[in-house]
Amino acid sequence: MPDGSDQPIPPLLEFGNVSVFNGGRKVIGPLSFTIQEGEHLVILGPNGAGKSSLIKTITREFYPVLEGGDVTFRVRGHDVWDVFVLRSAFGVVSNDLQQAFARDITGRDVVLSGFFSSVGLFNRKISEDMGRKADEILTFLGIAHISTKRMTEMSSGEARRFLIGRALVHDPRTLILDEPTNSLDLHALNAFRQTLRKIAQSGKGIILVTHNLPDIIPEITRVILIKDGRFVADGRKEDLLTDSHIGNLFDVPVRVWKAGGYYYAMEE
Repeated sequence: MPDGSDQPIPPLLEFGNVSVFNGGRKVIGPLSFTIQEGEHLVILGPNGAGKSSLIKTITREFYPVLEGGDVTFRVRGHDVWDVFVLRSAFGVVSNDLQQAFARDITGRDVVLSGFFSSVGLFNRKISEDMGRKADEILTFLGIAHISTKRMTEMSSGEARRFLIGRALVHDPRTLILDEPTNSLDLHALNAFRQTLRKIAQSGKGIILVTHNLPDIIPEITRVILIKDGRFVADGRKEDLLTDSHIGNLFDVPVRVWKAGGYYYAMEE
């Protein structure tokens, strides 16, 4: 983070020669990449490509193993970090999290639970500052008017926006979204896109993990293509969202086109 000195700002993430096994099977790797603070990028790949495993590695649910040579695994220049570093670096929204919150709890309490990294509040003491921060987030996301609604009564799109609010309570510099538009209808998809664009324009970085091209908001400039647990390409959006790259990624001939700042693909 800038501190008034001439020291360079370390990358948000540095992976070098990182491989991960789960249940005795290699799910990703070896991977090497760097993500800078404030970047807007998408990790795009088919189902089973290793996208969710990569997110779990970033959040330390999975741990890399040594497969010959050195392994680099740094957050903000640190090889070792604690949960407080992760909270300020990343806010994470996933489908697993949405399933965990499918219960009788209000949207506002979902946001407040982010302060405790809990599912629900369980008689936690909410300070005035916490309440004020939660209300600011609800207003920013445009969901204050439904904040007393129960998660069990919400649409998938509404619930996802409250989970985004929960991820923002610690002011993370980057928001990670894992397959965020699953189960959203057209109306909810449009609302989600606008929310995500607003967050990107506010100065927070976006790491979007998806298999859907239309999820890629115009603010995203970098694309990483992942297949069979390996990165197959990493570069500018305009260079990689093409017929050949997307066709090879999904093993199907496609035609890719751009409209209104968004990309779409159709099987040929």
